[in-house]
Amino acid sequence: MQSNLVIFPKTEAAKSSTETEEKAISKYDRAEEQFIELLAMEDLDKKLDAKPSIASEFEQSLSMAIGAAYGNDRSDEQAHRFLQRILYRINRLKLFWYDDLQHYTNERSLYLYSCRDKIEAAWQQWELAQIDVSALQQLDVKQALIERASADLNPPLSESSRYIREEMPEAGYRHLLAIGSFDGLVEGSRLCYVLGGAANEVQCTLVRVLLEEYGNGRLSRKHSTFFAQMLAEFGMNTEPEGYFDLVPWEVLACANHNFLTTDRKRYFLRYSGALTYFEVAGPAAYKNYLAAAQRLELSEAAMGYWELHIREDERHGRWMLDDVALSLAERYPNDAWELLLGYDQEKLMGDRAAGAVVRSIRQAE
Repeated sequence: MQSNLVIFPKTEAAKSSTETEEKAISKYDRAEEQFIELLAMEDLDKKLDAKPSIASEFEQSLSMAIGAAYGNDRSDEQAHRFLQRILYRINRLKLFWYDDLQHYTNERSLYLYSCRDKIEAAWQQWELAQIDVSALQQLDVKQALIERASADLNPPLSESSRYIREEMPEAGYRHLLAIGSFDGLVEGSRLCYVLGGAANEVQCTLVRVLLEEYGNGRLSRKHSTFFAQMLAEFGMNTEPEGYFDLVPWEVLACANHNFLTTDRKRYFLRYSGALTYFEVAGPAAYKNYLAAAQRLELSEAAMGYWELHIREDERHGRWMLDDVALSLAERYPNDAWELLLGYDQEKLMGDRAAGAVVRSIRQAE
């Protein structure tokens, strides 16, 4: 390892300000460890049928967390974190990580599905409550999409954006890369779930987006390769999920929401709207990160991913709006408002995650 390696503290080590919160953190940590043991257990469903008490302590924590996160006016941050980490550990089994094959022994476990559904049911109701769905259903969808995309292409700088551009130190930049690697090293992987089916212009456009994310089949040009190069420039861990413990629950929620909308074809319009926002708004965020790297006078390798993304996502944003979102609005006039729901949810959750990342950077300084 290079001498400038940054050692990041694990979030489990953080101490809460009250005894009650400390107990909750400890309980959630123990419950997550128990869940990891369940994930690795051979014939998990059969063993639970024979001895349900194996999972009883975990299930008590799960129920407690759902109530604490989604059942009160004031949500419990540790409960959110616990639930999103559990949900992600289940969802990640949908991808292949080129690791020990035994890690997938329970990938079709009915028990894991039941845990996922229990979390998702409460979480999705909580997320939807933050969107005025009835108002979306009254809009001219195509006009609303065009207006949203125009506004989000070059938005005014937020307080967080100014901090990143003008104040964030090099240590903060490395912290940003650590959290960003959670998505950056497996980017685009979930898109593959929506590509199967009847051939049409929408499908072909999505395939084009996926192919460019994957460097048109060349590992040296794959976007994740450029992200790994940024990490390597600082002597940081380039393995996927290498900084998982640093990832705020708000960022995990974005990933889990993506898993949900790609896995369920009924949510295809929501996913397409979400991806439209992601591709349209991406360059503005990457320009902030690039500006920070240039201000810090970092090397080209330490910022190459942002430059690549700014170029390609500007093109992807146009494709997604013109050839996917607007086309789907015409194809599904009665359900087209779901495109707006997906778009607005992605923006809401993305802004929430961005704020959490900046708070994490500030706390780490």
